[in-house]
Amino acid sequence: MTPPRLSALVVARNEEARLAACLDTLRFADELVVVLDRSTDRSGEIARASGARVIEGAWELEGARRNAGLDACTGDWVLEVDADERIPASLGEEIRAVIAASPHAWHEIPVDNYIGERLVRHGWGGSFGTSAVPRLSRKGAKRWGMQRVHPSLAWTGTKGPRLTQAIQHYVDRDISDVLRRLDRYSSAKAADLLAAGEIGTLPGNLRRFVSRTVKCYVSRKGYREGGWGLLIALCAGLYPLLAHLKARLEPERHRPDAS
Repeated sequence: MTPPRLSALVVARNEEARLAACLDTLRFADELVVVLDRSTDRSGEIARASGARVIEGAWELEGARRNAGLDACTGDWVLEVDADERIPASLGEEIRAVIAASPHAWHEIPVDNYIGERLVRHGWGGSFGTSAVPRLSRKGAKRWGMQRVHPSLAWTGTKGPRLTQAIQHYVDRDISDVLRRLDRYSSAKAADLLAAGEIGTLPGNLRRFVSRTVKCYVSRKGYREGGWGLLIALCAGLYPLLAHLKARLEPERHRPDAS
């Protein structure tokens, strides 16, 4: 029996500093596809030198550009990877074994998140970070929703067991990077809220701030990471609250059609 073909998909924008290292860990795949969204740096040159097929364009919504990447893949299975992530050899071997035998449509993969050189295992959640991601799926089983940040997912077929080996995710370089990401995420979420015509209420988002912060710090054991866990928990709680406040107080800055 011919083994299933695996496509590795990377969606990126101006990632020349990290793209080559990412693609170098994906050589176990049968096909490399790189989608470049409005990139103006050397990302395209780097991707082609790695043997990738490059799709270039401009997409306002994260979900739309990720779907464009899924559509471009020709393998039986698709592995989605971001430019700030690395696939260790042990995970590559496990992915190959899983797609050769799995009767399911998709699988989650654990994530080891790094801030700088520090591995931060606990406390991720609240749409600010995750300890597992649904990145391995059969061709045609996955569609992203039309949102700017953290788009929804629609699945066809059954979910299989979570893999055991982890993606290495170099999520932020330092605390300033963490806070810049919070600003970007909340601005994009504010645009999504305004586009949907429902920005929520201040009391509701204050409750979410408390519940998300406590969940990440206590239930998800962020306290085991010391100050890093507290930082992550606060950002997870602040993310929806800041998005609400931006949409409520500065709608002219965050409307999707704002120049």
